[in-house]
Formats: sequence, C-alpha cells, structure tokens
Amino acid sequence: MVMALTIAVLVAGSVYMILQRGMVRIIFGMSLFGHASNLTLLATGVGAWRGEAFPSRTEFADLSDPLPQAFVLTAIVIAMATTTILLMLASLGKDDDTMDNPTGIAGTYDLMRLSPSALSTAGRTARLNPKKMNNTEGAPRA
Repeated sequence: MVMALTIAVLVAGSVYMILQRGMVRIIFGMSLFGHASNLTLLATGVGAWRGEAFPSRTEFADLSDPLPQAFVLTAIVIAMATTTILLMLASLGKDDDTMDNPTGIAGTYDLMRLSPSALSTAGRTARLNPKKMNNTEGAPRA
C-alpha cells in the first residue's frame, strides 16, 4: 500500500511539473516520472515475500525475480544521461549560435540574417540580436 501511494504521489507531482511552462520544471517532472516508473518496476518483482536470488541458499520456488531489478538499474542509467542532456540543452537557452561573428560576401550579406554556415546551429529564420549586430559592424569580412 505504501509503495502504491508513493508511486501515485510521484506520478501526480510529475504530471503537475510537466504541465508547467519552464523547461527545468519539465525536466524535473520527467525525472519524477522516471522514478515512479522505476518504483512500479520494482513493485512487480514483489520482493517483500520472496527470498534471495541465490539458488544455493534459497529454494527454487522462493527465489526473487532479478529481472525487474536489472530493468530498474538500466532505467536509472538511461534517465541520468537523458536528464543531463536535457539540462544542458535548457542551460543553453535561445542563444545557441556557434559563431560569434557571421561571415559572408560583403555585397550580398544581410546583417539581419545569419550566414548559411555549416557550423551555425540557428535556423534559417533566426535573427541576430542587437549586441551581435553592433559587434559585427567593425568585424573583418572573409
């Protein structure tokens, strides 16, 4: 009963946080949902009334199932890696340009658009912010 209530509270908290607007709250909500699913997987193993997973010490009929524990261990590693990547993307924000000074041909280059470089991570409709425009006026052209 305690396990089911814990899972229910975690799922409710994760749904509430995922419905929020902030990216970090959404990431923490997904992390809470991962913890709830891990507890659900552990609850399927029913470890409370089963014995150890060693056949030399426990009879075969009373062995616990090690498969849910292996699933949970794998899920923890994957969730940690996913959370790290999502937090890194959230910390980048909207300014994820890889180039400080855009390059282009002087005659056909528009300062309001980013150059079509392979290193640029911005989309084709992205615009430079005014601080970057002021920095590019005196920049040498390549």
